[in-house]
Amino acid sequence: MTEALCDRRPAPTLERMLADLVPPPRFARARLENYVPDPAYSSQEEAKQRIGEFAAELGRPTGGFLAKLRRRHRAARGIYLDGGFGVGKTHLLTSLFHAAPGKRVYGTFVEYTDLVGALGFQRAVDLLGESVLVCIDEFELDDPGDTLLMTRLIRELSDRGVAVVATSNTLPDSLGEGRFAAQDFLREIQAMAERFQVLRIDGEDYRRRDSVAEIRSLPEPVVREHAAERTDTTLDGFDELLKHLTMVHPSRYGALIDRVSSAHLTGLHGLTHHHDALRFVVLVDRLYDREVPTLVSTGPEADVVEDLFAPDLLSSGYRKKYYRALSRLASLAHDGAGLLVGDADGPAGERSA
Repeated sequence: MTEALCDRRPAPTLERMLADLVPPPRFARARLENYVPDPAYSSQEEAKQRIGEFAAELGRPTGGFLAKLRRRHRAARGIYLDGGFGVGKTHLLTSLFHAAPGKRVYGTFVEYTDLVGALGFQRAVDLLGESVLVCIDEFELDDPGDTLLMTRLIRELSDRGVAVVATSNTLPDSLGEGRFAAQDFLREIQAMAERFQVLRIDGEDYRRRDSVAEIRSLPEPVVREHAAERTDTTLDGFDELLKHLTMVHPSRYGALIDRVSSAHLTGLHGLTHHHDALRFVVLVDRLYDREVPTLVSTGPEADVVEDLFAPDLLSSGYRKKYYRALSRLASLAHDGAGLLVGDADGPAGERSA
């Protein structure tokens, strides 16, 4: 019988949480050498060069014991990668992780807030403070409490000489949106603003350049049959899954899909409430990070998923997350449909926001 995500109750240990502070499988091979800037947007090449310089700066000898001691008492500089989804910010961030010397950690905003919750603030600072570099993907400004927690964490780490590099999404084709996101971030970190260099990365969503723009819906019998024929797959009804996600903390969604080779969803329909939509966004992010092809169905016939997020959601303050999820789900569904025909093209690329 095919397993369902709804049957899983993940409870990752502290050791597992710490072990997960590395780039996800989709970006395990990301390097500056295989980041290919779009020649139509010079900011991509400029960001690539700056990230390379920053990695070299981290690797420079610091001298003897006294020089290292002075470094620990000198606030570290950081970088904020600002831009739309799909322009390569995560690729650049993980490339920096791989290029930097010494101990470094990588995680999403949610993973760090959960780590602080598990360890306590001071213990988390002491643990992360041993690093040369802390990478934060998908920095969020949605929850004031979490934002203040993370800005305090960044301040403490920076004061200890730990370099911090963060990414966040802005909507492409929205006049001024990128500047406002950067200003929001810098305002939130207040006294640390002068420590961060903002790198604005312009461009188009690479998934759309690869003609992966629509979320493909397959006939429900096809989705069910494929799930039954494969091992290490899951099959869930959409409504049942949404209910289950309310009982699992979003920081555990990665553990929720452990050892899943492909996921299958039936009864996919439009979402009208933020609480369901935002949980589903996090699940899509984790499926995407772990390169899990996903077969989806809206009904008995093949179709294209439309209006997954209601118009008022797409015009809300969370719209950046929703548009990113649409792009990523389209890529996952493309990979899922490819399994049916033995598509040899593999996952639809590595560069992403």
